[in-house]
Amino acid sequence: MKTASKRVDYSEAAELLLAKDNIMILTHRSPDGDTIGCGFGLYYALKSIGKNACVLCSDEFPRRYHYLYTDYVEKHFTPDMIVAVDIADTKLLGAELKKYSDFIDLCIDHHHSNTKFARNTLLDGDSASACEVVYKLLVQANIPVTKTIAECLYTGLISDTGCFRYPATTPETHRIAGHLMDTGISYAYINRQVFEMKSKQRIAIENYAMSHMEYYLDEKCAFVAITHDMFSEMGVTDEDLEGLAPLTTELETVEVGILVKEKDEGKFRISLRSVKNTDVSAICAKFGGGGHFFASGCTIDGSLPDVRMKLLKAVASQMGIDLWVL
Repeated sequence: MKTASKRVDYSEAAELLLAKDNIMILTHRSPDGDTIGCGFGLYYALKSIGKNACVLCSDEFPRRYHYLYTDYVEKHFTPDMIVAVDIADTKLLGAELKKYSDFIDLCIDHHHSNTKFARNTLLDGDSASACEVVYKLLVQANIPVTKTIAECLYTGLISDTGCFRYPATTPETHRIAGHLMDTGISYAYINRQVFEMKSKQRIAIENYAMSHMEYYLDEKCAFVAITHDMFSEMGVTDEDLEGLAPLTTELETVEVGILVKEKDEGKFRISLRSVKNTDVSAICAKFGGGGHFFASGCTIDGSLPDVRMKLLKAVASQMGIDLWVL
């Protein structure tokens, strides 16, 4: 029988890491800047103190973050410790990594919805990104944050805060960003890579999303769906869709935005965004998902019309709006 997860603090987590020599780092499927930044930031930190480490993902590392793994060579070894970064639930490990679900020794995360699946959990829900958690962990472990490590952590920090625009951003977020910038990183280059570099497919899908946005609940809720057929017809990949969800909240009246992605037929990955007082993590929890107050996700099976209606009803209920407005 699997033992209950132990909640550990920064000091205890540092001791766990420093006690092992062969450490496997797991990132979540459809990787974003935060999980990639955590993974490689921790990788370079461990390597700098003479440990073996590797970073694994069920999906390919996105091209936009190539500067983080240009010199990375995956080393094969038998791990004596497995660490998950920015992963709230083992469902997010993806097909290739799910075999490690019951063997994760330490989870480093910032999601309040974390399911405590690891033997030990370092959870800091006050941090705007998991990379903030990794930064504070490295400081606790007395591992110098080099320019290479800082590039990774800065990437995750700006990714999860929308370059300091999202409500989860705190004064400490800015202070940590300043410390990372002090190492001499090319922060302007990193910001361009994360927010401005786009493929033709990304530009096409943005144009589609904006022109096909649907509005409900007196235009307080925006909805857009990227269907299975569109993935094939437009040659869109998960990487092209990263960071697309905030587009749903750009209309001035919108309070909740819904992005629906049907990568596999009949299986929809949902991204919800909130810009005011609606807790979208509570909405996603109804469908077995989770995340943050202002940004959360879940997966729903079914037809697109049914999925749309389920989500709209859940949003209306959470916002306290009568269903007849639908």
